[in-house]
Parts: sequence; C-alpha cells; structure tokens
Amino acid sequence: MTYAIIKVAGKQYRVREGERLLVDRLNEDEGATFAPTVLLVGGDGGPQLEPSDGVVRAKVLGQTKGPKIRIGKYKKRTGYKRHTGFRAALTQIEIESIGGKKKAAAKPKAAAAAKPKAAATPEPESADVATETVKEDES
Repeated sequence: MTYAIIKVAGKQYRVREGERLLVDRLNEDEGATFAPTVLLVGGDGGPQLEPSDGVVRAKVLGQTKGPKIRIGKYKKRTGYKRHTGFRAALTQIEIESIGGKKKAAAKPKAAAAAKPKAAATPEPESADVATETVKEDES
C-alpha cells in the first residue's frame, strides 16, 4: 500500500492512488494533469524523503466552493451586531499515480518469472514418456 505526502498550495496532504481531495483553489483548467511537490513516499519498504523518482500525478476534476461559515460579531449593551458569511474557493483533485516507474518495472519481472516455470514443467514429463515408450518397443 503505497502512500505519499505531497505539498499543494502551501498545505501538506497524505494521499494514496485513486484518492480524491479538496484543496485550495488552483489555477489549473478542469481535466488538467499536474505533478505536486513530493515530500515523502512510503509504504513499500522504508520511507524515502524527497525522492527523485517519486513522481505523483494528480488530475483536476473541477472547481467548487466549500460549506458556508457564518461569522457574527456582538458587543453587549451597545446595539452592535454584524453578521457575515464565507465560502472557501476549492479545487477537487484525484491522485492518478504514485511512483509510476516502480510499477512498470514490477510487471515484467512477474511475467518473466511465470514463463520459465510453465516451459520447464512439460519438458521433463515428455522425456520420461519417450524413454518408457522406447523400452516397451524393445521388449
């Protein structure tokens, strides 16, 4: 289970592949892909601080606003009351991949290991069968 700690818009987030986040508004178009700053990659083996090959790809899903926050000011005995509200401008992003180079290298190893085992198993059986057939013909 690979995870990464990334820095987006001055804040740090712990993310995994396929995870969706709401971050402060980014100046990216919807559907754009970008690479945030990677501070740490961990999960497989020991954690790596600021990895050179730890590439994280994120996709912008859209712009949205956060929930409304009500703010009230009040001073007793003076009649002073003020109310206002605030909605944060946010961007929803999805983490597409973490360290894509490592996954590409892992797939060929598994495929290469499976092929020799399958090829090695039929050869000894066919050699034994051929030897028995020859002995039966000679007798």
